Amino acid sequence: MKIAVLSGKGGAGKTLVSVNLAYVAGETTYIDCDVEEPNGHLFFQPREVHKKNITVKIPKIHKDLCNSCKKCVDFCKFNALAFVKDKPLVFDEICHSCGGCLLVCPQKAITEEEKVIGRIEKGKSGDVEVFTGILNTGEPVGVPIINALLKEGESNKEMTIIDCPPGSSCSVMESIEGADYCILVAEPTIFGTHNLKMVYELVKLFNKAFGVVLNKSTGGENPAEKFCLENDINIIGEIPYDNHLGSLNSDGKIVAKEDKKYYEIFSSILDMVFEEVGQ
Repeated sequence: MKIAVLSGKGGAGKTLVSVNLAYVAGETTYIDCDVEEPNGHLFFQPREVHKKNITVKIPKIHKDLCNSCKKCVDFCKFNALAFVKDKPLVFDEICHSCGGCLLVCPQKAITEEEKVIGRIEKGKSGDVEVFTGILNTGEPVGVPIINALLKEGESNKEMTIIDCPPGSSCSVMESIEGADYCILVAEPTIFGTHNLKMVYELVKLFNKAFGVVLNKSTGGENPAEKFCLENDINIIGEIPYDNHLGSLNSDGKIVAKEDKKYYEIFSSILDMVFEEVGQ
């Protein structure tokens, strides 16, 4: 089973939930798809790490063959191609590697070359296989790395935990596409509720089974809880606002490993997921 953990913003507790669920699940694959700011590996400290570069195809224009017809420029909807004084330019930072410019060039003056945009790392931490995606600084799109991560992370293990990027962008959509269940992590604030609504609408659009984990709960008024009740959303767990938990998490500790009461919280969340999907 593949469980995707997502939230509408960074800092809501998405990685806290992902890492601890992977730990309590035992033999598990953990995939960190937050390729711009991956931090799951800081908790797992995986060993025997293997690295692999991820590349995309970027157009290369051969000026000796180009006749400046500009058909490639007219075709590209992302403005990744331009001509300045009849000299072709490629802005590879905004190229989406669709290959269309090659097809429309009548002179066959365009080929492709590989560009490294980041890497994936695979390691082992106890019973957990840890996969991490890292997007190079300045690269605008991490989707190719996420696709490579999810492909590399395919295994025979019964459980895969996918730590999604924050928000509801294309990278999040790629991360949850193959998930069997989605966990939405929400904070007990009006702003947190706004971001919960974003990912709620996303998983509804993808027709995914899902439930909500309320993080940093104080026992008082909780707008995120109210939103769930008003929309008949199943709350599958609640994590208290706890200084001890916060200290452990800030120190890069897996809280379920350090304290039995936290182990029970995350085990209960996992049991609720199993119950939801009928396992």
